[in-house]
Amino acid sequence: MSILLARHTAAVHRGQLQRHMSVVASVLRYAEFGDPAKVIRLEQETVPDPAGGQVLIKTLGAPINPADINTVQGKYPVKPPFPAVGGNECVGEVISVGAQVSGLKVGDRVIPFATGLGTWRSHALYSAASLMKVPEAIGIAEAATLTVNPCTGYRMLKDFVPLKAGDTVIQNGANSACGQAIIQLCRAWDVQCVGIVRDRPEFSKLRDYLKNLGAAEILTEEELRITKLFKDGIFKKPKLALNCVGGKNALEMSRHLDNHGVMVTYGGMSREPVTVPTAALIFKDLQFSGFWMTRWTKQNAESSKRSEMFQELFGLIEKGAL
Repeated sequence: MSILLARHTAAVHRGQLQRHMSVVASVLRYAEFGDPAKVIRLEQETVPDPAGGQVLIKTLGAPINPADINTVQGKYPVKPPFPAVGGNECVGEVISVGAQVSGLKVGDRVIPFATGLGTWRSHALYSAASLMKVPEAIGIAEAATLTVNPCTGYRMLKDFVPLKAGDTVIQNGANSACGQAIIQLCRAWDVQCVGIVRDRPEFSKLRDYLKNLGAAEILTEEELRITKLFKDGIFKKPKLALNCVGGKNALEMSRHLDNHGVMVTYGGMSREPVTVPTAALIFKDLQFSGFWMTRWTKQNAESSKRSEMFQELFGLIEKGAL
């Protein structure tokens, strides 16, 4: 994922006693669905002082995720009301707080604790309850990209199969942002992660890169079809398969799952359906589930599991493990 570094223009309007400050923010806004290059407009808007429980932040960085593009195109389940501001992740610096804000102060770095805030803007006024403070040791890029991909990987590894040290997870799209987070989380938890990627001219470099991140093994889609890694006992048969591709790739992964294994689908980059062999359901008792981070976040907005997840992820980033 590339980081969209926010360019901002601040304007200070001083009255006789210099009591009032307003900020002119740059905003990427769209009023209809379509090609992002055609429907998104760069606009300026005046952001007032924060009142009550509000916080004014200066955006330090915001990523562009595939889901962000799909949302602008109108192809994503989330349909924001128009006019809408793009983006779902960011990291910002608090530059002003309302009188009722107690947990945040000027200079703090924060990330959204809620979804759908519209983060492609240089400055923003948010409710303090929708923001979470980030430890100073965490860099801008890591903080700006924390709430989607690392959280998605974390929840899929935690919520579907009880994994213990030495267990095996298999995933496709291993070189994606989420795939790389999954590799690093598996390494931190002593779980073997076998990753699948498409073949390419510089496959060996990609394989070395992903293995250095912590992958136990990296295979091409073609190698997956003939591998004996699990049959020969080099790795335990996977208890969990994580699928963001679909089609034949997902089918091949399911063939290697252990009895009672689970495949979790969180994406469909091939745009091909996940087909489930009848024998896999009857004789291996495989389970097939889906996961969407946005739904989980809405259902667990006040859950202690959410704050515990962020604290563990913060700790892993600070240790250099993620």
